Amino acid sequence: MSDLEFRVLGPVEVWRDGRRVMLPGSKITTVLAALLLARGKVVPHGELSDLLWGWDPPATVDAQIYTYVSRLRKRLDFQVKIVREHAGYTLDIGDAAVDLFDFEELAARGAERLADGHRAAGVDDLREALSLWRGPALTNVAEPLSERHLPWLDEAYALTCERKADAELDLGASLEIIPELTELVARYPLRERFRAQLVLALHRAGRRSEALVAYDRARRTLADQLGVNPGEALTHAYQEVLLSDVFDEPSSLVTAEQVLDMLVEARLVEEVAVDRGASQFRMPGLLHLLKHV
Repeated sequence: MSDLEFRVLGPVEVWRDGRRVMLPGSKITTVLAALLLARGKVVPHGELSDLLWGWDPPATVDAQIYTYVSRLRKRLDFQVKIVREHAGYTLDIGDAAVDLFDFEELAARGAERLADGHRAAGVDDLREALSLWRGPALTNVAEPLSERHLPWLDEAYALTCERKADAELDLGASLEIIPELTELVARYPLRERFRAQLVLALHRAGRRSEALVAYDRARRTLADQLGVNPGEALTHAYQEVLLSDVFDEPSSLVTAEQVLDMLVEARLVEEVAVDRGASQFRMPGLLHLLKHV
């Protein structure tokens, strides 16, 4: 039997023996995508109608769905089973590959390896998982199906990118991941974790001024668009930039009081008790921050 592959992470496509199988029209690709995303479960007639036409189905909806399914069977040369159930249709793909399922398996394995401390292997898995994406998912299907499934697919993609970037930063990467993080910030401007990762990557690559600019842009975007202050991830990234600048100064030129003044001014220490006469300090906020430097 020939090799069959289904792709939904980008335009919906079918490939057989390394050649693309042409699917005529968005309605047929929508039916295929709906059946694939159901993962072998029945897709009821009513749901197919909703995914194809939304709230305005044609009067001949049942006949048209039957026609689309029949055309899809012929295009696939009956290599997979599209079974008509009483309430709708099911798709049995057998041993055929689906890029989404491969992505999910690789992403899960990568996350597990990261949790076990195997960062390099985890990054390799996540990188391979992300390589399966050819752009935004489901770009050639009917709008109702895209509106239903694209949000969770896009979230899975973004979360995998975040995990990979975190692990890469932990492994010492900086300069080489700046272009990718810059693109991700442009694509997800309100996703704070990408902005925090970009600040860290710029700073650790020796581009401190750009890191501060990136932080300021993030802060203003969050305030303007969401009305919120930077969260924990972005705040910690900013703290790393400022603290490294403080401790890069010659020790003879920077006193403990100056360090405290700079941190308080930057609002990095919430509790600071100073006994200047005895030269004793109580700085739980600072000690917490130093763990992240």
